[in-house]
Amino acid sequence: MDYTSIDDFLARGRGALAKGPVALILAEDLVEVDSTLRHHLKAGFRAVLLFAPPELDLPADLSAQIHRITYQVKAEGALVQAVNPIIAASPPTTWIYYGYNAEYLFHPFCETRSVRELIAFHAEERRDAMLCYVVDLYAGDLWAHPDAVDLDSALMDRTGYYALARKDEAGHIHERQLDFFGGIRWRFEEHIPKDRRRIDRIALFRAQPGLRLRRDHTFTVQEYNTFACPWHNNMTATVMSFRTAKALKTNPGSTYDIDSFRWHNSVPFQWHSQQLMELGLMEPGQWF
Repeated sequence: MDYTSIDDFLARGRGALAKGPVALILAEDLVEVDSTLRHHLKAGFRAVLLFAPPELDLPADLSAQIHRITYQVKAEGALVQAVNPIIAASPPTTWIYYGYNAEYLFHPFCETRSVRELIAFHAEERRDAMLCYVVDLYAGDLWAHPDAVDLDSALMDRTGYYALARKDEAGHIHERQLDFFGGIRWRFEEHIPKDRRRIDRIALFRAQPGLRLRRDHTFTVQEYNTFACPWHNNMTATVMSFRTAKALKTNPGSTYDIDSFRWHNSVPFQWHSQQLMELGLMEPGQWF
C-alpha cells in the first residue's frame, strides 16, 4: 500500500506496527532497492516499510508486499525523522530494524532460522536491542561497476576491525559500550567525516515509550547501546552494506581519488552467515 507521508501511514496503516518484527528501509537513491526489500521479506519480517522518493518504480508483486511511504530522503536528519515517529507509534512489544537500500541484514544461522526466531531468543535473554556491525561491501571492478555495487561478486574486508572505549561528554567510560571501526571507512578515512567513521549500529531493537534514535546511531536509553548484558556475551548481527562504497564513488570529492577498493585483505563475500561468524564479525552468543 502507498502512503503520501508518515502522517498518512500512521493514520491509515498503523496496524502494521501492532506485531513485529518490522523493517524500515530508507531508499537514499534507486540502487538495489528491489533486492534490499526482497532480502528482508525473506528474512521473516512481518511488515516492511519503505521510505522512498516518488520517482522510484517497483515491480507490482513487490509493491503488494510492502508499505511504501513517499519521503524526502535527502532532507537533513532524514533517517531519525523517519524512525522516531515509528518508534513512538509502535507498541512496546514491537521489534524494529532500520537500514538503507543496498544494505542486507545477516544474523547467526539466518539460512535456517528467521529473524522472528532470532528476536524471540534475544528477548528471552532479557535484551531489548542488538548490536550490529555495518560491514562494507564493494565491487572488485570499479570500471565495470562505477557505483561500486555488484551483488554477484561483492568483496569485503576479512580483517582490519577494531574497537575503542566509548566515553561520555565528561570523559567517563560507558559500561559495556564500545566504538567500532574498520572497513573502507577506516581505509579511506580521509574522505569520511570523523563523526561518521564508526561501524556499530543498534539496528535491531524493541520499541518502548520515550525511546528515541539519535543521529549517531545510538539511543537515548543507554542500555540499548550496550554490546552485551553483564553476565555473558549476547548475539550480534551484521548489516552487509554497499552504502559507503557507493557514496565514495558517486561523490565528486572522492571518486577520482579511488581507483579500487581492493587490498590484500579483500575476500569474496559468500552471502552466508557462517563466513561472518568465522571472521568474528557476528557473535552467536548462547544460541546454538
